[in-house]
Amino acid sequence: MHTKEITVSLETLIKEFSLEVLYETEDLPARQIRSRDVLRPGMQLATGFFDDFDAERISILGKMENTYLAQQTPQRRLTIVERLFAEGVPCFVVTRGLDVFPEILEAAKKHNTPVLRTARSTSAFIAALIASLHVHLAPRITRHGVLVEVYGEGILLLGESGVGKSETAIELVKRGHRLVADDAVEIKRVSDKTLVGSAPEMIRHFIELRGIGIVDVQRTFGAGSVKETERIDFILNFEPWQAGKFYDRLGLESEYTNLLDVEIPSLTVPVKPGRNLAVIVEVAAMNNKQKKLGYNAAAALNDRWMNQKME
Repeated sequence: MHTKEITVSLETLIKEFSLEVLYETEDLPARQIRSRDVLRPGMQLATGFFDDFDAERISILGKMENTYLAQQTPQRRLTIVERLFAEGVPCFVVTRGLDVFPEILEAAKKHNTPVLRTARSTSAFIAALIASLHVHLAPRITRHGVLVEVYGEGILLLGESGVGKSETAIELVKRGHRLVADDAVEIKRVSDKTLVGSAPEMIRHFIELRGIGIVDVQRTFGAGSVKETERIDFILNFEPWQAGKFYDRLGLESEYTNLLDVEIPSLTVPVKPGRNLAVIVEVAAMNNKQKKLGYNAAAALNDRWMNQKME
């Protein structure tokens, strides 16, 4: 199956970091960034070593690189930066508000490379830029489900259509919790251990209730009833109650669901008339938080029972 390449436009990053455009190429609005890594090309500028060079990375010139270039003759400086720009880097960012050598702008025009500038320190800018790129370019999938924030825990509700996910979400909102996404949840892996969910912009803050239709949660329940994004801490799989099927009643065994190669704690909740699913979600959220703090109620009860048997 063909997977669409994930990119972020250079214009988006320029606006996000309020970057000053010193040289704007005609194709700047169409330029896309594909790499989550960045480059301080000190070695390339000083030695001309470009083996295994990744031209997809944004190149950043800080005080150290600037000091090295300042020690070169104008002609040597032009030769050095032309060699870098000839690799086809997506853009060149100068930090600390440093003055830009004319040779850099000359090489930028020759090789059609945007030159940008920020007043931030090099380390601070690189840290913020990498964090932003990891979010913009994170691997992602879309799952049919509902994402809510309950007691600070991001709970992803999964299950077949009509099992009661949206109705549960509305009840949770009425109880003071927040809706992140209904029907379609866009999930991004922003680190090796962290998934973040959000709603597609088109349906953000809307929820569908069978028999009523579409409800604008933010307008109906207030701005505090919704949230743009939320980390996914726990997954609850709703399924219709099946007579005769074994359901874990103690919770000693930990279950996990793999999404984007991240293992997320999960539970299967059987649904039948009379069960208050909103309360179950609240308890599951609090129980998951206790486990993260090192306390497992099922294990504690089991230890108490075993100790009693030994007495």
